[in-house]
Amino acid sequence: MIMKARVIAYYLPQFHPIPENDEAWGPGFTEWTNVAKAKPLFKGHYQPRIPADLGFYDLRLPEVREQQAQMAREAGIEGFCYYHYWMGNGKQLLQRPFEEVLHSGKPDFPFCLCWANHEWTTKTWKNGGKEKMIAPMVYPGDEDYIAHFNYVLPAFKDKRYITVDGKPIFSIYDPYHFKEVDHFMELWQKLAIENGLPGVHFSAMISNTTTIRRRGDGSLERVVPNLQSSQRVYQDILSLGFDSITSYGKSRGEMLALGKYRRIITRFLHNHLSFLPVMSYNYQKTVANFFSPEDSWENVFPTVIPQWDRSPRVGSMDGIYKNATPDNFKKHLANAISIVSNKQPEHRLIFLKSWNEWAEGNYVEPDEKYGHQYLEAIRATLS
Repeated sequence: MIMKARVIAYYLPQFHPIPENDEAWGPGFTEWTNVAKAKPLFKGHYQPRIPADLGFYDLRLPEVREQQAQMAREAGIEGFCYYHYWMGNGKQLLQRPFEEVLHSGKPDFPFCLCWANHEWTTKTWKNGGKEKMIAPMVYPGDEDYIAHFNYVLPAFKDKRYITVDGKPIFSIYDPYHFKEVDHFMELWQKLAIENGLPGVHFSAMISNTTTIRRRGDGSLERVVPNLQSSQRVYQDILSLGFDSITSYGKSRGEMLALGKYRRIITRFLHNHLSFLPVMSYNYQKTVANFFSPEDSWENVFPTVIPQWDRSPRVGSMDGIYKNATPDNFKKHLANAISIVSNKQPEHRLIFLKSWNEWAEGNYVEPDEKYGHQYLEAIRATLS
């Protein structure tokens, strides 16, 4: 059977209490806290979003993780890409669910890791007010990079770990602000060989249309976004030593749906003036423009989103996608499959953002409104 695409779903492990969140927000805080408190911001706005089959789950329960894997497997999803929060100097956040998956051997469902290398502040959950640091993101140097490698090595060697061209795939969320990411990857490639692996497949998560560019010395400059081509964006990042790009078309889709400069100005105003009416985008029009011409390159893996609504986290300051339905998502996924269809089967990767980002409104787990329809859309499109 010829494989249409390898769909890998990002997986957020924040659905359990941790000391850092308890201190910042109060005891028992999880992703569910603001999800449950969300309110509609306009007529017809789907909030709050209430989970169906799995309820307001706790990821410390192995039964929940087994149910998630079974749902994903039945939908045709190849595996989960767990967000991995290594903050530097051995500091981690939210590591418990994945550690239990790794050490228990259950669920028997493929996985990989995405290093979410960004600082944690109260900005994630607050619109306005004084921003406080929860956990900074630091890059201390080789000793920490080696400790980090040794931590993930058992995962890389696990039979469930997802590979590309025989190498474990490891995504880096922010390649722009990690100045010595090229050195980091060289070191990990050396360590991988020394530990019996054929290497590591490094994939950079980046927007295919961006307003920043990384200079040769690692510093950043502002640039005018190019809506016609992502060639320079991709080549700049690949030249650092990445094996592939995991492309994200949200900025491109919104600029083409709303107008490049209108979108830039509108976002700026909403980030500074909380009283403005809710900004919204038409889902169909936006995701129709998600993919750049270069997303068809052999080493570029496009990203699809089922829905988008960050109002539980940030109120009205970010754009809400209207008409984000399972049927429209099905067309979006089919478009992504057509983008990767001419690649080698091993490289027909599509990343789904996400499995369970409930507070961003991008999830495919069953809810009270749509039930299993998003999962069914994936299954039907892949079958």
